Amino acid sequence: MAIPTGAASYKKKDGVLTLTPDQKTVTWTPNTAPGGPPSVSLPISDITNLQQTPDSAAKVMLKIFHKPAGAPEPATYLFHFNSPSDPRAEANVIRDLLSKRMLEAKNNDPSVPRPGAVPPGSSGGGVSGSMAFANAVNSKLARERLFDDEALKNDIALQQSLLRADRNLSQMYMEGRRMKPETMSDTTFNAQFWSARVNLLRAHAIENNQKKGPYNVLAQVKPTMENADPSKPNELKIKFSVEQIQMILNQHPLVKRIYNENVPPVKQNDFWERFFLSKLSKQLRGERITELEKPDALFDKYDEYDDIKDFKSKLLSKHVPHIIDVEGNEENQGGQKGGNRKDVEMRPRGRKEVPIIQTLNSISEKLLASTTSRDNDPSIPVENENDTYRELALRDLRGDVEESRIILNIKEQNNFFSSEAGAISETAAVYEKQKPSKVVKGVQGDLKGLKQYSAGGVDLHASLGINDDSESDGEGQRPAHVGSRASRKAAQKQITDSMAQRRAQLFGHDSDETSPMGLTPDLTQTCNLTHATTIEFVKQFWSAFLSGDPDRALELGYLAEALKRSKDRINAVAEEAEKVREQHIKKRKEEIYQIYERTKKKIKFNSKSIRGGREAVLTLMGPTIESLDKAIAEYQKALAAEGIQASTE
Repeated sequence: MAIPTGAASYKKKDGVLTLTPDQKTVTWTPNTAPGGPPSVSLPISDITNLQQTPDSAAKVMLKIFHKPAGAPEPATYLFHFNSPSDPRAEANVIRDLLSKRMLEAKNNDPSVPRPGAVPPGSSGGGVSGSMAFANAVNSKLARERLFDDEALKNDIALQQSLLRADRNLSQMYMEGRRMKPETMSDTTFNAQFWSARVNLLRAHAIENNQKKGPYNVLAQVKPTMENADPSKPNELKIKFSVEQIQMILNQHPLVKRIYNENVPPVKQNDFWERFFLSKLSKQLRGERITELEKPDALFDKYDEYDDIKDFKSKLLSKHVPHIIDVEGNEENQGGQKGGNRKDVEMRPRGRKEVPIIQTLNSISEKLLASTTSRDNDPSIPVENENDTYRELALRDLRGDVEESRIILNIKEQNNFFSSEAGAISETAAVYEKQKPSKVVKGVQGDLKGLKQYSAGGVDLHASLGINDDSESDGEGQRPAHVGSRASRKAAQKQITDSMAQRRAQLFGHDSDETSPMGLTPDLTQTCNLTHATTIEFVKQFWSAFLSGDPDRALELGYLAEALKRSKDRINAVAEEAEKVREQHIKKRKEEIYQIYERTKKKIKFNSKSIRGGREAVLTLMGPTIESLDKAIAEYQKALAAEGIQASTE
């Protein structure tokens, strides 16, 4: 077997990565010293791990973890494959061979434990149960795994990736794991935590499996005029990467054929420099030839139409439904041409007159053919063309369909509401007991007692007994009546409180987002985390409590204990907030005392002006505490009904 080699750069220096003839050492030699000793030499027995970029990545990189004997941590070596032909294939061959030799080295290592030998009569074939399970899991389609809840809940790598991507979820997970009951195992906690977040795991898995589709790379790689020094003429520069060159070779078979026929003897850099400045490059982009291009004997002898003919579209080789078969519609006309002449834009023209049309169509077909088409999935049944016709049918032009339903006729419907019609409301019952003559007499007496202005009209202040000049506070001892000073103060306070509450609901306070009700940002973050963790335990509790599964009784006891501890955590946060508030009060008093020592002026201070503290935390967490009390009460009620004492042992 020939030793594979690959063009790879290491620390921004080009070189060659290969193995020694005995396939026990991987080496990298720079291009500056091809005959000299290798700059990097790594024994395969000391290699602990290999990592390669996925197929969807633009760059092809291979990372080798090398840990010599006695080294505390492995050293990493990153190689970037930059072959212009096919760097992905070279990297895959070297990686596969390294993996095979690493496995052989570990099998020959006496310090590595091995599973017991398989009996001769068994059908295991030397494959352990874990390897068989891994092969079975890997054989499942990736698309099926995305919709398999059990596979998502058991995918530890996916869960860790989601926790690294979502910081808030990671904090919630760590806080919940730290505050869980000691009797609850980590496995049970993980199962409960991720069972309620399968949708997040599925969304993250779909996001990770998305790949960047191909694009028309030739349209983006164009020569540009740059001038770094004003005293010098403009320079023509071209910027492109190895990945872009590889995509050009894949999208344009003609360019790949020219490359294989002329490189070597033509150098790679000279080839690409001449190609991007040639007429063929402009023709493949769909641009018009202006006869100002510099002639090039290497590329001018090729016709850009060969690039279209070399590629056979997969779309045209498939069955085309008649509903969208344009060529079939032309054939059905029977060769008769009549009527008005077609518009100039609809008349067929030669490809040389409008080159960009066929060029764009060709590159679009290539991009579509390189993607995974849903129509090529054998698991999806072929759609009948009649279904397409039914979807396109004009249903509005059809006649009214006779309705087939049973008509229910009800006679004397008032009989169904006799009980409600006979009922009398509470207000009507009160009015019914009053005598009309007495009510009219009372209203007339009130009207006679109204004070009149000298200029005419009713004096409401005097009629209600309001005296604005009086400063007496003795009204508090009298029974409150409409228009009294106490009633007006209460009404004013109620209106202002309502306005402040409504404004807070619509616009919020300036400090509500970072410090609601005067809490510090650190305490706010602690409250948010405590709230999220508590709600998580509440969800798990009700999921187990309402399931009716007797096998989850022990788990239900653990969750009930977790709810009790959640209340303790809320009280602990409240006590911490109260300590912080007391520190602020103490600090404010010290400032007032220093001002008094300096200016001999007394400043009034009310400790209620310092917000936050225990009351603020309990107010914010009030609904959460009520939900905890409700859950614990229901659990205790269920235990009492069964005659069981609460225990998690």
